Amino acid sequence: MAELPTVTVVGLGPAGPELLTVETERLLNGGDPVWLRTARHPAATGLAISGSFDDYYDEHESFEDVYVAIVARLVELAGEHGSIVYAVPGSPTVAEHTVELLRSAEGIDLNVRPAMGFTDLCWNALGIDPMAEAVTIVDAHRIATDTAGRLGPMLVTQVHSPEVLDDVMLALDDVAPGEVTILKGLGTDDEHVETVDWAKLASSVSPDHLTSLWVPKLAEPVAAAFVRFDELVRRLRSECPWDGEQTHESLRPYLLEETYEVLEALDAVTATGDDPESDAYFDLEEELGDLLFQIFFHSRLAAEEGRFTVADVAQGIHDKLYRRHPHVFGNADAAETIAGWEAAKQIEKSRESAMDGIPTTLPALMHALKTQKRAASVGFTGPDLGWALGDVADELAEVTEDPSAHEVGDLLYAAVQVARMLDVNPELALREASERFAERFRIVERSAHSDGATLADESYEALGRRWADAKAMRSES
Repeated sequence: MAELPTVTVVGLGPAGPELLTVETERLLNGGDPVWLRTARHPAATGLAISGSFDDYYDEHESFEDVYVAIVARLVELAGEHGSIVYAVPGSPTVAEHTVELLRSAEGIDLNVRPAMGFTDLCWNALGIDPMAEAVTIVDAHRIATDTAGRLGPMLVTQVHSPEVLDDVMLALDDVAPGEVTILKGLGTDDEHVETVDWAKLASSVSPDHLTSLWVPKLAEPVAAAFVRFDELVRRLRSECPWDGEQTHESLRPYLLEETYEVLEALDAVTATGDDPESDAYFDLEEELGDLLFQIFFHSRLAAEEGRFTVADVAQGIHDKLYRRHPHVFGNADAAETIAGWEAAKQIEKSRESAMDGIPTTLPALMHALKTQKRAASVGFTGPDLGWALGDVADELAEVTEDPSAHEVGDLLYAAVQVARMLDVNPELALREASERFAERFRIVERSAHSDGATLADESYEALGRRWADAKAMRSES
């Protein structure tokens, strides 16, 4: 049986060539072609190499794609030469994803040799025993998932650029530690170890490929449930045929349906109050989860298109609410802030009219109320309730003269003005009126049925009497 080609993986250690193992030096100079994952390493200077994979980082969209491509090329090179040496920064067994992928690659014999890792220099610089401290080593590229549910301490590795540092700070912002220690260029002439306040981290370091962060303790666990949920949605999108076919447009009915189911659950909570026997809150929890799935799903679709992620959604609403509540997060006057909300939003969104930005997809009554509130926010409104009631009377007279959809619409719009003046939600008021009608109508139906009559055959006067009885019965109950 023919022998498989061999890929021997060695580690270049955490700094200069003085920290290379004797075995690593022997293998690097043993005559086999040498390929580096990256030539940007202090120990790579002066090595006789066949090439590096630095160009792959520019050619591929994600680090995962880079690592997969490197492994595929290593397998090809091993087949061409029979035996090659692959050199990685630090130790091949610590935070080296290409080695993880090589272990499952077919068609090669893998030989991983031990080396000093960069973490050894970190522990020495920090003066700690990682086993005694129960340290977690976290890849900065997986900061959100790898820190889920953890309090620390943790060593955040591969903080190699300002963009990655931004991701780390964003992921940990809500649970930020008081202080963090910067570990940069350990073992080199430019070694830098500094403990700084979390708020000053971004201005205290220019990250490079030899930068790590020591986080002694987080304020509280990262929201593991949301991280797991985001990962579940990503997996459903990639592995479930139905989820994989959905678009923003196809999901619209489900978003609307889940929204109304949440509203129904809220009504049940209101109706049952503090009844300990009620399942209303359990139902509300479930319906809010269904609605949350729609939000995560639309965010996943946007992420696939390179638009935004669910983290951007959360950060965006966080920042917007922060800006719009200077009376909470600053020293502004609360009454003035609340009174000027619509005007501030109009400036913020560069709106030319107070009517801009009102969703046309709102239910008609809600849309009418929104337009009236916008107009009132800039001083365009009637003086009092008497004016609103008079407007209803005027519109009713016009409907009498011209019973068209146009005039009926004006009458309904005037009725919404009355609701607004009374601080009544017209959508809820009309729905409750519809429910009252339906309940009374069922009473009338049962009454007629018990008398052996049908509603279609009864006179208007008889129906009126039954309706009056139904209203009285409903009032007594």
